[in-house]
Amino acid sequence: MPARMSICVLGGTGFVGTEVVTRLAREGHWVRVPTRSAGKGQHLRVLSTVELVTANVHDPGALGQLLEGMDAVINLIGILNQSGRATFQSVHADLAAKLIAAARGARIRRLLHMSAVGADRERGPSRYLSTKGEAEAHIRAAAAYLDFTIFRPSVIFGPRDSLTNRFSALLRLGGGFLPLARPQARFAPVYVGDVADAFVRALEDHGSFGETYELCGPDVLTLEQIVRMTAAVARVPCHILSLPDALGRLQAALLELLPGKPLSLDNFRSLTVDSVCTQNGLARLGIAPCHMMAVLPFYLGPFTGPTELDAARKTND
Repeated sequence: MPARMSICVLGGTGFVGTEVVTRLAREGHWVRVPTRSAGKGQHLRVLSTVELVTANVHDPGALGQLLEGMDAVINLIGILNQSGRATFQSVHADLAAKLIAAARGARIRRLLHMSAVGADRERGPSRYLSTKGEAEAHIRAAAAYLDFTIFRPSVIFGPRDSLTNRFSALLRLGGGFLPLARPQARFAPVYVGDVADAFVRALEDHGSFGETYELCGPDVLTLEQIVRMTAAVARVPCHILSLPDALGRLQAALLELLPGKPLSLDNFRSLTVDSVCTQNGLARLGIAPCHMMAVLPFYLGPFTGPTELDAARKTND
């Protein structure tokens, strides 16, 4: 049986974080999850080995305290759009630098970090991708005192995602009509459960130290294909209006002014490079990736499957 560890998971209350924390707790690990608002982590309280701590992870002092007594740290924090003080620079690159310093101060060597396919400090076409690349550069520069593993997923789908659920909502709102920028942009959508499994499998695998794993599903799909698949499963009409790049940029410029930013200019720039793997890290970790159509009906279709947290609630009731 693997040794039980104490692990701090930054971003543990989010979409991917919930899946990672649930799996870690199921394996018997003690998991510390910082959150600015304890209310965001209420769904994790059913897990007996999860400790929720109200803290600001961007405060170096608070970050150092969070890492005290931990064996490893997992960083899942990321944003798709900027808002106020939450800039790509502060959330991606600067936080990575602070985390490295805090881990070194707490004498923690093991770090698992979430990046993205296409992350590139110098050549990333968007601030999202360039700051993701800058964070990776900080981590690799600390290899002398960090046993790190970097994960680069394509777009992630699953219950509570911001991909298929958003498209489903937009199609319903627009009566099935959707003006779509960069419809031929290519992705290899990866299931959130497979991403979480990759983190858990790599945690104690010494062969993963210093490695970077691209994480992709088995299907390469265009953005238009993803939207049409989502519509078919959700049983909503779908009439896509493919926009040329000039109109796509204009659409992004307008939509980023709306609450929630359905699309931003930075998102548009990210769409100019394909989000597909050169080598799928899931296979390297012994994980057979799920097809999108094998999962979508369980949360977008007429029936839904029980999640692991639902099962945990029933067990603890």
